[in-house]
Amino acid sequence: MGFLSDWLTDWLKELLIDGIMGSLEGLFDSVNAQVGEIAVQVGTTPAAWNAGVFSLIRQLSETVILPIAGLILTFVATYELIQMLIDRNNLHDLDYWIFFKWMFKTACAILILSNTFNIVMAVFDVSQSVIASAAGLVQGSTDISADMLTGLRTTLEAMELGPLLGLFMQSLVIKLAMPIMSIVIFVICYGRMLEIYVLASLAPIPMATLSNRELGGMGQNYIKSLFAVGFQGLLILVCVAIYAVLIQGVATSGDPIGAIWGAMGYTVLLTFMLFKTGGIAKSVFGAHGA
Repeated sequence: MGFLSDWLTDWLKELLIDGIMGSLEGLFDSVNAQVGEIAVQVGTTPAAWNAGVFSLIRQLSETVILPIAGLILTFVATYELIQMLIDRNNLHDLDYWIFFKWMFKTACAILILSNTFNIVMAVFDVSQSVIASAAGLVQGSTDISADMLTGLRTTLEAMELGPLLGLFMQSLVIKLAMPIMSIVIFVICYGRMLEIYVLASLAPIPMATLSNRELGGMGQNYIKSLFAVGFQGLLILVCVAIYAVLIQGVATSGDPIGAIWGAMGYTVLLTFMLFKTGGIAKSVFGAHGA
């Protein structure tokens, strides 16, 4: 009976060890792929990211939204003229230079409105240039090396059946969590680009209000939002760079099991910080709203 018990225990241990190793081999591949693509995704301009979507957004902005913005600009210019006349003591103290001022402001507003899409793309070109310059910061990987796996198997073989069973359950939890975080990273990076396209499509409407002191807050906040979304890519890149440095420290810690849990913990932290980058960027540039 003792021989049978030992054989059964060894068989269960080998089964659990194989299960743990199977769960952990290639565990971080999907996250690695997403992290490696972040620098490429955030460093791509809206025009280069998807030519078909970019063309659609441009046509929508210039053929559907721009005429509406033209009507808004007409109202804003008329309101501006009325305000100028009223401010001069209800036409009792009228200086004709205000008409030249109004015509100059209106001409500038028309010029800005007719080139709105190019102005918006210029904002993102500036941010993408900064991001491209900082792309070299992203180094390192969360790959589980062959040496780590060898050391892990040696550690597992020295463990008793009970702790192995607990570790097997933990490995299943990690295996389930990592693909979820990979999907979250994908959604955040692609969601930022879709937000850029949505902002660009409605650009003429807030830009039509810029020439008026009272109504221009809409246009000013819109421009701040453009810079915030553009430079959010830089914050994403900074988070990934910090993550890579932290992962390098975990990978060389000499504790395979602790390294795997540490890598997962830092991946959760990366996911959380990626969610925060949008709010941080808007806070930095003073943009408000959704």
